[in-house]
Amino acid sequence: MTNTATTATTAKPNSNSAPAENSALVSTQGVTTIADTVVQKVAGLATREITGVHALGGGAVRAFNALRERIPGATASAGQGVSVEVGERQAAVDLQIVVEYGVAIADLAKSIRRNVIGAVEQMTGLEVVEVNINVSDVYIPGDDDTDESTESTRVQ
Repeated sequence: MTNTATTATTAKPNSNSAPAENSALVSTQGVTTIADTVVQKVAGLATREITGVHALGGGAVRAFNALRERIPGATASAGQGVSVEVGERQAAVDLQIVVEYGVAIADLAKSIRRNVIGAVEQMTGLEVVEVNINVSDVYIPGDDDTDESTESTRVQ
């Protein structure tokens, strides 16, 4: 039982207990802790900034958020489609994205990684050790669009 707890503790990114003198978050004057949701939102917003990313999240998550967006005042979560693991000094990011048709996925992934790493490291001071990208779908304009003219003419 003790061995399992020790293994779980050491599995997190850079969970060394000794403060590093060169870390902006861990110093002799104190420790700054960054919540997972902070890194998740920063990574999600940085991903959405890249042209060619249509949406984040899998089909079920996107469907749920489409329903949520129909509620007045509700908005989609900035962390949708993003999962993170955050340690004392490092973070790992996993993204699930939908790309727009015609976009070179390899180039898109490179741009996403660069933007996410830059944003997370600049805003949080954490070192991003990896950004894994799962392309779950390709968006083709017209596939899921509703016929707006039919809906708008029903009630006059």
